[in-house]
Amino acid sequence: MIAFDLQCSKGHVFEGWFDNLESYEKQNSMKLVSCPHCNDNKIKRVLSPVTSIKSASVQLPGNDDGKINYKQLAKEMVNYINREFEDLGTGFAKEALKIHYGVSKERNIRGSATENEESILREEGVQFFKIPLLKADDDKKN
Repeated sequence: MIAFDLQCSKGHVFEGWFDNLESYEKQNSMKLVSCPHCNDNKIKRVLSPVTSIKSASVQLPGNDDGKINYKQLAKEMVNYINREFEDLGTGFAKEALKIHYGVSKERNIRGSATENEESILREEGVQFFKIPLLKADDDKKN
């Protein structure tokens, strides 16, 4: 079983459990997945802080003593975000609102926002999260 964080088109976030990714995709394409808050069946997966490991052969960044190297793990997460999210710079809040209201295509975005812009996003119900600024290739300096 695998748990996914899901979100309906109205912004409600909830968790769904499935046998695997293919099972989720099949059920979602058949409109069998619905929001428990409003029964909306336009559902998408959202970034989750939880990870699932399929195989014991998968190695988390670690040391020889088997302990997780959290600095390396953070760098890998930042590399993933830099690679998979469109960088909008200071235009983040404006585009996030457009996506929220269906004016722009849904996609993974990243960028910066002022405190005032963050307040507006929260008031409008736009979900976002903040991560510390870290360059993708900081590990080359060490």
